[in-house]
Amino acid sequence: MGAKVGGDEGKSKRGSYSDNAEINVVPFVDIMLVLLIIFMVAAPLATVNVAVDLPPPNMDQKPPPSPKDPIFISLQNNGQIYLGDNPVPLAGLIGAVVDHTKGDRDNRIMVRADKNVLYGNVMNVMNLLQEYGYTKVALIAEEVV
Repeated sequence: MGAKVGGDEGKSKRGSYSDNAEINVVPFVDIMLVLLIIFMVAAPLATVNVAVDLPPPNMDQKPPPSPKDPIFISLQNNGQIYLGDNPVPLAGLIGAVVDHTKGDRDNRIMVRADKNVLYGNVMNVMNLLQEYGYTKVALIAEEVV
């Protein structure tokens, strides 16, 4: 007396189940929600927590005037350095700046560099100026209108 369990004799066990070609997205959604919670908790920790009471902007006030007689140092992509409109080698830059400022270390120096100039070259010029006491050095960017 045997009992038959599982259906037709000719079908194998694997053949009785249909193929499921759908992607189960529930684990994916669970992982994404966990990551979202992690980022929501970690994001406030990545900000600066120093309390600073910034003054509101004064819309009636004009921007401060440009400093009088600033000195412009320009760096071109080909490595050429200019003091004003005159080409100067890096070794002679400080001598030319001292001559131009008449030794006044409080003059404002504006450094302009082509966007393709290596960062190290710009830093070499700025470090050289700082070594000789020129601390009022500013970087010039293109104005957005």
